[in-house]
Amino acid sequence: MLSRRAFLASGAAALGAPLLGAGVLEHRRQARVAPTTFDPWIEIDASAIAHNARAVAQLGGGKPIIAVVKNNAYGLGLDTAGPIIERLPEVQMLAVVRPEEALALRRAGIQKPILLMGPASEEELIELVTRDVIQSPQLATAPEALARVSARARRPVRVHLYVDTGMHRMGMPFAEALPWFEALAATGAVRIEGAFTELVEDADFDAEQARRMRSLQSDARAKGVVIGPLHAASSDAVMHGTTAAYLDALRPGLALYGGYVSDRAMARGELRPSFRLKARVVRVDHLAAGEGVSYHRRWSTDKPAWTATLAIGHVDGYPTGAVKGCEVLVRGKLCPVIGYVSASHTVILLGDTQSADVGDEATLVGPDHAALHPNEVAKRAGWSEYNMFMHLSPHLRRVIR
Repeated sequence: MLSRRAFLASGAAALGAPLLGAGVLEHRRQARVAPTTFDPWIEIDASAIAHNARAVAQLGGGKPIIAVVKNNAYGLGLDTAGPIIERLPEVQMLAVVRPEEALALRRAGIQKPILLMGPASEEELIELVTRDVIQSPQLATAPEALARVSARARRPVRVHLYVDTGMHRMGMPFAEALPWFEALAATGAVRIEGAFTELVEDADFDAEQARRMRSLQSDARAKGVVIGPLHAASSDAVMHGTTAAYLDALRPGLALYGGYVSDRAMARGELRPSFRLKARVVRVDHLAAGEGVSYHRRWSTDKPAWTATLAIGHVDGYPTGAVKGCEVLVRGKLCPVIGYVSASHTVILLGDTQSADVGDEATLVGPDHAALHPNEVAKRAGWSEYNMFMHLSPHLRRVIR
C-alpha cells in the first residue's frame, strides 16, 4: 500500500511537476515552464559592478581602488564577485577583514594583492604570509610577532600599517604610531607598503583624520621610515565628496555593489544595483472575504483575492520587515508583501485576478524597478542598506548574468 506521501509524489510525477501538496495540484498544471528547482537564487550583474567601479574612480579623481570584499563580498559571494572585481582595471587591490576570506580569495584564483585589514594569530599569519597576503599590524607587540613570523615563513612580511586617527575602535593610536613605525622598520622583517585609517564619516573630522595621516607620513619620512601610499576613503567619503580624505587610494565597498550610503549620495553619481534576489512561486491561492494569511492572521482580506507564496524567507536574507511596504515583481506587476515573512516563505498579494502561476519567477530586490532597489527595500523594511547586502545567505546559488 502506498503512503500518502508516496501517493502524492507519484501524482506529481505524472503531472510533470515537483511535489507541492495536494491542495495546489491545479496550480501546478498552470506553470508555463517546469523549473529545475524551487530554491531561491541571486543573479549577479558583472557589468553593473564594472560600471560602479568606473563611477567611483571618476568621483575619486581617478585614484586607484582598493576594493573591499569583506563579509562575503557584501553578500554577493567571494568566489563569484572576487574574480569579477579582480578583472577591473580601476582595482589595484582587494581587501578583507578575516583571514579565511583572504585565503578563500587565493583559492578562487585571485592574483592581485590582497590586504587583510583585521587581526590574525601567529599560526594564521604563517599561511597568510606564505600565500602573499598583506597584513595590517596594529598592536604594540607587532614588531616582535612579525619578526617571528618572518623567520618561520622565511620571507619578509608585507604590511599596510593600521592607524587609529579618531575612530577608537581598531588600529595603533595616532599619538603612539611614530615610534611604533620605527620599531617595525628596525626589525628588518617587514616590508612597509602603505598605511591606512578608518574614517568616522563626519566630513569635518574625516578631513582632520586625513591631515593626521599626512602629518604622520611626513614625520616618519624625517625619521627615515617611508610608509608608502595612504588610504582612508570609504564609499561614504567618495559618495559624499569628502575630497580631503581621498589621500592616495580609495577604499570603497558598498558603492561597488550598487548601494548608496545615503539618500544624499544619490545625487553624486549613478550606481547600478549589481544583483537580483529571486525566487519562484510555489503556491497560488484564492481567498474568500475575511480569510487571513500567515501566523496570527496578520493580514486578512475584506474581499475575494488571489495570493501567491514564494519559496524565500528571512533565512535567505529577505527582511521580515518587508511586510511594512515592500513589493515583489512578478510578470511585470508589483505585488505587495503581506502576512509575515517566515524563515522560508513569503506571501504576496496578486489582487483580483490570478496574475501568477506556480513556477513563475519573482524578483524581490534588483534594478528592474525603483521599488526593488536595495536602498528602497531596506528603507521600507526598516533595515540598513548594508544589511540588505550583507545578510544575503551564503547558501544561495549565485548566477552571473
